Amino acid sequence: MDRRVGRAGRRRGRAGPRERRGRGVRVSDENEPVVDLDEVQGEPGEPEEQDDLVAVGSGLPDVTADQALEAALEALLLVVDSPISEESLAQTLEQPVERVTETLGAMATRLTERASGIDLRRVGEGWRLYTRDIYAPYVEKLLLDGQRSKLTRAALETLAVIAYRQPVTRARVAAVRGVNVDGVIRTLLARGLVEEAGTDPETGGTLYVTTELFLERLGLSSLNDLPPIAPLLPEVDAIDDV
Repeated sequence: MDRRVGRAGRRRGRAGPRERRGRGVRVSDENEPVVDLDEVQGEPGEPEEQDDLVAVGSGLPDVTADQALEAALEALLLVVDSPISEESLAQTLEQPVERVTETLGAMATRLTERASGIDLRRVGEGWRLYTRDIYAPYVEKLLLDGQRSKLTRAALETLAVIAYRQPVTRARVAAVRGVNVDGVIRTLLARGLVEEAGTDPETGGTLYVTTELFLERLGLSSLNDLPPIAPLLPEVDAIDDV
């Protein structure tokens, strides 16, 4: 007859085979481990633990869900100045190219089906967001009305850098002002005050110059009539080293 002693339930004496049960393992008297499937699999209906899908300390949002991937693609497409390839988007998001391409196609289809004012199109070798053609008159009206409004201080400063250092790239203008000038240059382009003039052979960046409209608005006949450079830009020559 077995006798149980102590809190741990240790048995003294041997009246037959003895088993010690642990988590998922039974050990017989012969020290042969036997897998207990009941304990390994857990109780019926008990949820299994899953690894977290987001890498700890990665600092990047989880885009494994389709909705999250679409949101991330929207954010990227909103800030690009030219069509961006599926490969570039996939590399940025660290996702397979096939998944990114499929998601872009689905996004474009949904925008078209609901007659959105935004059109996602593949042009050349990449994707970009555009305004729907049917609403072009409203877009044109807004831009033309905006041309009659005054330029902001940021736009005037950017225009001054371009006027005195043309042809100049966007990166060099940003180096002088110390801030991003993408939006400001788009405004100047829309107003017809600056225009693109090829690319920089060293950096490949787009070069910008002032237009005839710029001279007309300032009442100048040529760029030679520009006044001496303002004291606000004493270090403008330093952009050659940028």
